[in-house]
Amino acid sequence: MYHFIYFLIFFASISSPVPAHRTLLQNGTVPTPCPLNFDTLRRLIQGSDRRDLDTRSQCQYIRQGLRLVQSDYLRRTNSFLPPLNSADSCWDSYQLLVNDYIPNFDVRRRCGFQTPWIATGCMNITTRAEFESAVPQSLLDDVVAACNQTLINNSPCATCTTALSNLQAPYLSGSSIGNVSDCTAYPFIYAGAFVNHLGPTDEGTAKCLFNLDFTSNGSSDRGKKIVIIVVVVVCVVVLILVLIGFWFIRQRKARFLKEKWKNSMKNESNVSSGLDSISASTRLIRFTFDEIKLSTKNFSRENMIGKGGYGNVYKGVLPDGSEVALKRFKNCSAAGDASFTHEVEVIASVRHVNLVALRGYCTATTPREGHQRIIVCDLMKNGSVHDHLFGLIDKKLSWPIRQKIALGTARGLAYLHHSAQQAIIHRDIKASNILLDENFEPKVADFGLAKFTPEGKTHLSTRVAGTMGYVAPEYALYGQLTERSDVYSFGVVLLELLSGKKALIAANDGEQPSLVADWAWGLVRKGKAMAVVEKNMPDLGPVDVVEKYVLVAVLCSHPQLYARPTMDQVVKMLDMDVPIPSIPERPISILANIDDIERSVSSSSGSGHLSTAAGYQHYT
Repeated sequence: MYHFIYFLIFFASISSPVPAHRTLLQNGTVPTPCPLNFDTLRRLIQGSDRRDLDTRSQCQYIRQGLRLVQSDYLRRTNSFLPPLNSADSCWDSYQLLVNDYIPNFDVRRRCGFQTPWIATGCMNITTRAEFESAVPQSLLDDVVAACNQTLINNSPCATCTTALSNLQAPYLSGSSIGNVSDCTAYPFIYAGAFVNHLGPTDEGTAKCLFNLDFTSNGSSDRGKKIVIIVVVVVCVVVLILVLIGFWFIRQRKARFLKEKWKNSMKNESNVSSGLDSISASTRLIRFTFDEIKLSTKNFSRENMIGKGGYGNVYKGVLPDGSEVALKRFKNCSAAGDASFTHEVEVIASVRHVNLVALRGYCTATTPREGHQRIIVCDLMKNGSVHDHLFGLIDKKLSWPIRQKIALGTARGLAYLHHSAQQAIIHRDIKASNILLDENFEPKVADFGLAKFTPEGKTHLSTRVAGTMGYVAPEYALYGQLTERSDVYSFGVVLLELLSGKKALIAANDGEQPSLVADWAWGLVRKGKAMAVVEKNMPDLGPVDVVEKYVLVAVLCSHPQLYARPTMDQVVKMLDMDVPIPSIPERPISILANIDDIERSVSSSSGSGHLSTAAGYQHYT
């Protein structure tokens, strides 16, 4: 009898299913409950609605929300990441929260997040102590000085994020797993947890460090907008009636002037409205025209530091003593407002140590000066790469500085192509658009021709834009635009940096100029890669390192699109011991006549950008 009872107990034990919470993972470990506290995020987003965003923006919002929760977890436990065996339960907890605000949205499937990413991060750093040992104490002190304050306003936030980017670029540049809590996010997670005394759940901290705006977009806001529209319409109607009354009692000339002024102010209101919507989601400052004139000494000639087809650039000093560069667009009109707004939108959407930082902008219309469109950026005290290579500066750049410029520019472009919220093709990479700060850190600038595009997609354009000598052949000839069009331009700039020769090498009388890419390829093909390097370059580095940079430049400037690497691959080849693939043969080239090149430039828009394919090689 006892044996039978023991048999029943044994049978029940082996036939009963294992409880769900005890199911083994594939690696043999038992899953544990998620230690992340998503209730902190739930309390913040109550009343907020993000269903009107596209999928890419929703995924970005979800990723940033997770980083805020990780910052809270780090604050409580000194650990950046939850245990790996809690990854599934953490995603399930987050999914329950997302379901309340974005129904039928599978976070992992729609956003491409893999389950282990929530528990894996940057360079195997998992704890506060490991993070603090990876960066110098002096940089941590700079971050504390910049970020330990309320970040609700624009200027403190800009100072804080700049300090964090300067910390990440040189010391947290290793490989990351996934894109949930990668190396670019670690400084911001750390700052929210320990640097800012208000903590990651403070409204200003969440908006500045994690780009999370919890203001309501619900029906109440829409109701307010409707009321505002009605009031505006009524006011406009009343204003029109008043103007009609004046029309009968004022002379024709006075009436004409008033109508002209009215139209100008309407245009000003339209462009300001578009830019205000950008400022609401960023930290841009809208300067008044009087503030701009005061900072530039009323646009004095002594403050002018550059000029081009678009207008002039002035040096300015803000009330807080910081020096800035102000790009003043000329011949402004209502028709040109779209291009101005586009440039502001592009620069405002990116944030990286190797991209020029936008402080703010100014739009104004006055009876005397007319339309005024100005953008305000950080001042780059060392000018541009073009100034040092081909300008009036006699002192040659040393190899360590050229190497720093090459690697920083590559990182900035890699961010635009692969890490920005929406992939951006610059379209005008050249030596004069790479600026240098006081430490010769490169900053990619001038986003007037940039295009937002889905990553990896080809864009066909009927109007080719760019600068002669730098535009990729497939883009110049067929309007085929991809991120690798920027890779070609980067390769040309890198060759200029290494050789000291311009993109178009001048020829003797009666002969057409040659491309620096063709010249360098000829030397590399003969096994003379070091002959590409400028003679008497100060502090020339090891031959194998310098030769590697030459080969990368030739590979990037290959005329065939398939042969070029991505900018992520370029960064790895320049910064790590990643082997360089063999360089494919180049097709036979047929150069266009120089007269066609000159006609192409003279028929362009006047901004210094090439508008046709003339002057570039045809490949067979």
